[in-house]
Amino acid sequence: MDEALIRSLTPTVLGILGRRGADFEAAEDAVQDALVEALRVWPADPPRDAKGWLVTVAWRKFLDTTRADAARRRREVLVDEEPEPGPRPAVDDTLRLYFLCAHPSLTPSSAVALTLRAVGGLTTRQIAQAYLVPEATMAQRISRAKRTVSRVRFDQPGDVATVLRVLYLVFNEGYSGDVDLAAEAIRLTRQLTAVIDHPEVAGLLALMLLHHARRATRTAPDGSLVPLAEQDRSRWDTTSIAEGVEILQAALARDRLGEFQAQAAIAALHADAPTAEETDWVQIVEWYDELACLTDSPVVRLNRAVAVGEADGPRAGLAALAALDDSLPRHTAVAAYLHERDGNPATAARLYVEAAHKAPNLAERDHLTRQAARLNARRSR
Repeated sequence: MDEALIRSLTPTVLGILGRRGADFEAAEDAVQDALVEALRVWPADPPRDAKGWLVTVAWRKFLDTTRADAARRRREVLVDEEPEPGPRPAVDDTLRLYFLCAHPSLTPSSAVALTLRAVGGLTTRQIAQAYLVPEATMAQRISRAKRTVSRVRFDQPGDVATVLRVLYLVFNEGYSGDVDLAAEAIRLTRQLTAVIDHPEVAGLLALMLLHHARRATRTAPDGSLVPLAEQDRSRWDTTSIAEGVEILQAALARDRLGEFQAQAAIAALHADAPTAEETDWVQIVEWYDELACLTDSPVVRLNRAVAVGEADGPRAGLAALAALDDSLPRHTAVAAYLHERDGNPATAARLYVEAAHKAPNLAERDHLTRQAARLNARRSR
């Protein structure tokens, strides 16, 4: 059975139920019930018309629920007429769902979960496994989000930037459980590029492809982190890199620069370098300057300090770092790296230990601890 096909049809089916009169919360529940039924029935009896099957079953599920609710009896009379879908194309449904699921009234975590379920077609169990939370907890989160957007009047254009931020959050979750969220984010972003013509949508897709191309080399067999400079570039996915660069070039040619295009340009420069030593750090610093103007993000300025340290020497990097708040995440790790580059192993080792205590996850903490141990061992010889 083609689960990817089922997921790709989810927004269309949900949109058809909406045009027939179902509110978002009830329609989404009905579509999820139909998806579960498809997973049970299709392996033994696949339908000739997958979309038609899902629409029929979801609509029946919705009517069953509506009939069971006495308070909605008047609405049942209306929906029993089963009107044909309206004249709007299905792509409008997909775009509307993206905007609904990324509504600013939702928290980022709720927006991500709702996007994965309503647009991505994942089950609550799959989403819960991906986020390592109990299924009941995720079900409550999604239910609250659905109730929120069911009250939204969708009569104004949605915010593309919010949709893109949600998709980028999905991508950065990576992989856990039986759902590859990075791959799912790429699939959803590809879908978005088919329904909205915007250079930042293309920029985000390019960025995802370029980052994803390095995925196999980011960790060693024992699970430890492998820094970019030490990754085996022969194992990078050159097909994804070529596609990402092509998409990025087309987006940049439209001369409407945004933050995801700038980030993708930086990723492309890393991907283009045959070796770490051949990286064009001067251009990377220039792109970070563009990105800083677009976002005024302290995290961007932190990354820029690293690039300056590579382009102009570690002392220049430390000078750039000194202008930033030292409470920034990974500030101490960057300081340790730049001090090591500047020939000060004692200070670097101490800072690596300090950074390890502040690390946001076990893999990063172990990496920083090993860096400190490496320098201390070298000094004791």
